[in-house]
Amino acid sequence: MTDPHNRPTLTDGRVTVRPPEIADIEARLAFGVSAEIVRMYGTLLPAGGVSYTKKAARAWVERQMDDPLGFCIDIDGALVGALRVHSLDEQDARASIGIGLLDDTRLSQGIGTAALRLILKHAFTTMGLHRISLRVLEYNARAIAAYRKVGFVEEGLLRESCKVGDEWHNDVMMGLLAQEFIL
Repeated sequence: MTDPHNRPTLTDGRVTVRPPEIADIEARLAFGVSAEIVRMYGTLLPAGGVSYTKKAARAWVERQMDDPLGFCIDIDGALVGALRVHSLDEQDARASIGIGLLDDTRLSQGIGTAALRLILKHAFTTMGLHRISLRVLEYNARAIAAYRKVGFVEEGLLRESCKVGDEWHNDVMMGLLAQEFIL
């Protein structure tokens, strides 16, 4: 299938960042919802979890497909996550980024860091961006470590900006300039 947004496929030989496709529905459905992963996004699952439906998987894939800067992350040819460049400001050559793995058995394997390197290289070279920013919950140490590995620096804190369950948590604001990017 041809990608209507003409997104590139980027790879380092192990990890691939690519346009989403309808075939991703079954893989997304198989992952369901991981309590550990959604907590890192700032959500708690109800006791007993939730069932993840094919309709929800299809909607997730369609949102990725509709987003001109939305991508899927593959490892060894299998879907494991997604990322997107968003809030693009062409005049100021800046954007934000969001990334998440769906497969909790793939956490702490360097996949997110590799995917970040691929998309950041594309953003800074092909797209000509000068700055990328992100926000991350301060308790998401794994993500913060990955962001630091590619050169992101902490720029500030949004105090109690996310309510997870009954508790307020801070968001860490991080930024990366093109000349700071660590390949």
